[in-house]
Amino acid sequence: MERIEHLPNLRARLAEWRAAGERIALVPTMGNLHQGHLTLVRAATERADRVVASIFVNPLQFGPGEDLDAYPRTPEADRDKLAAGGCDLLFAPAVETIYPNGQTGQTRVEVPGISELFCGASRPGHFVGVATIVCKLFNMVQPDVAVFGEKDFQQLLVIRRMVEDLSIPVEIHGVETVREPDGLARSSRNAYLTAAERERAPALNRVLDEAAAAVRAGRPFVELELAACRALEAEGFAPEYFKVCRAADLAPPEAGERDLVILAAARLGRARLIDNRRVRR
Repeated sequence: MERIEHLPNLRARLAEWRAAGERIALVPTMGNLHQGHLTLVRAATERADRVVASIFVNPLQFGPGEDLDAYPRTPEADRDKLAAGGCDLLFAPAVETIYPNGQTGQTRVEVPGISELFCGASRPGHFVGVATIVCKLFNMVQPDVAVFGEKDFQQLLVIRRMVEDLSIPVEIHGVETVREPDGLARSSRNAYLTAAERERAPALNRVLDEAAAAVRAGRPFVELELAACRALEAEGFAPEYFKVCRAADLAPPEAGERDLVILAAARLGRARLIDNRRVRR
């Protein structure tokens, strides 16, 4: 696997692959890779001849007081995992490469409406940072396909809408959430959990399962959302939101809506955990 830091070198290598008629996939990450990321890489290898993974801890998507400085960084281990997982090229740019004119005056990409809900309400400006960096990576790599995890369901919808609205010629592929044996969704931020918190953390997945069953049974959404928050609080979580939404756009479901998603975010100690459950009824 080749590691590249600078944009001209990246574009030169990509031009060689395109000249050979090879299809290119991109897996954007912030590093500290776990099995969930490697599942994305594996999915990318199935959809393209060449796989580019990017590692960039994007300061633009962190708000004041968030964990930018503390965000776990494991560059050597990440490189070894990507190489073993079938990645062809690691793009690991410096902040100056991504934001050559600084962050303050950076042109930004905003996906209105959907970016302001849920995680967007909890973390103002977060999805502007996400959309901006993903758009820049799409322009730098110009992939045929890009692969993202469905654990970050709202982020996936934001990216799909951005691609549609800006007519970016890239196929977006979502991959099912990868979980620990006890059901906890894999996340780099799970490292913030203490041993005692780690034992309680799978409750989020369990409560989502119970809520999905309640949706299928026809229980009123407001009632089951309130019950879910109470169940999480009993396990030591501080819920930020727990909502049943229309899967296509996260709007409140209309009567008879069949394709739904339950979105949840809750804090457990230092860790902010997010998860979701698709429900088709």
